Amino acid sequence: MADEASLRERLRQVPTVTAEFPYFDTDAAPDDPIELLLEWLDAAIEGGVLQPLAMSVATATTDGHPSNRTLILKDVDATSVWFASLDSGPKGADLAENPEAALVFYWREQGRQIRMVGTVDPGPREVSERDFLQRQPSARARAIAGRQSEPVENFDAHLKPALKKVEANPDFVPAEWVAYRVTPWSVEFWQAERERDQVRLRYLKEHAGWVKDLLWP
Repeated sequence: MADEASLRERLRQVPTVTAEFPYFDTDAAPDDPIELLLEWLDAAIEGGVLQPLAMSVATATTDGHPSNRTLILKDVDATSVWFASLDSGPKGADLAENPEAALVFYWREQGRQIRMVGTVDPGPREVSERDFLQRQPSARARAIAGRQSEPVENFDAHLKPALKKVEANPDFVPAEWVAYRVTPWSVEFWQAERERDQVRLRYLKEHAGWVKDLLWP
């Protein structure tokens, strides 16, 4: 217990706001959260944020068992954000049962976080194929070498024939590769600040459009 108490005190002493972060003018926020997402994403890329395209994607089975992982943002269109994966893996199984997901972007260097909850559906097949073929050959080989998230004893023994398959057929795309689009019904923008500690602006989807609310920290 002494070690636990010591760790608790150490954690409480770690500062949470260590820099001057951007001011979040919520009055000037656009009516559509996708527009603000693109503004913050561009600022993260231009500002040199480490791994600005990384986002956590949480899914759950119909009986409530959750899982989470970090994926790469593949695209943003007028209504949705996109990621890609094998539908034969755990996340694909979750989404087949329960086609909803929760996403989080966290840009530490700018003290910003975006939380998104929405419905998920597979995009057009041509989008999935284009996405897969844009991956490096080694990444394509890893995707087809074995069953995603299953135990493996000899990685190289599976990877080598997969690399040969990719080299022999550079246009091959597995049927299991899917580009998923997440169409949000809730989006929250969170900004850390010294003076206000944190600012939270939430968008909720209604039939007539989006409704904005400031949330208590």
